[in-house]
Amino acid sequence: MSRHLVILDRDGVINHDSDAFIKSPDEWQPIEGSAEAIGALTKAGFTVVVATNQSGIARKIIDRRTLDSIHDKMRRVVADHGGAIDTIVFCPHGPGDGCDCRKPKPGLLLELSRQYDLPVEGVPFIGDSVGDLDAALAVNARPLLVLTGKGGATAATMSDAGREVEIFADLADAATALIADKETG
Repeated sequence: MSRHLVILDRDGVINHDSDAFIKSPDEWQPIEGSAEAIGALTKAGFTVVVATNQSGIARKIIDRRTLDSIHDKMRRVVADHGGAIDTIVFCPHGPGDGCDCRKPKPGLLLELSRQYDLPVEGVPFIGDSVGDLDAALAVNARPLLVLTGKGGATAATMSDAGREVEIFADLADAATALIADKETG
């Protein structure tokens, strides 16, 4: 197993997001270039994992079986481009449930740290929301913001909140930078 872990948010980073939730495999549509980017990361020796809030389960909009079907489709699309998603961790809770796993809390990242027996300090976490960035910052991971999904709106708030993160156009742009860093580092 690679010691080069990269953590991705799902909605807005890998696939198009929806305010009405992604409720079926048909609704899951990759952002242009995202599957290829995961393929490039995989080929470059990164272990790609996903950490995603999925409150649609708590809201009874989708069930676990449907979520698994959506993730199966995501993995197939990524595999068709030479990539692999090693692990998917998700928070099934709603915003008011008080859990430790819903981003911006770092529970999902800490779970990945335990699963891989690796510290997440410095591990790239690519997201599109303030919650993603705050979860990464809470465990000293390396937050990378993409401008897809909610990323444009998130970027507009960054300077106001005093957060300094790397910003990329999309997952493909972020992957290119991570691969270049790995090759020179």
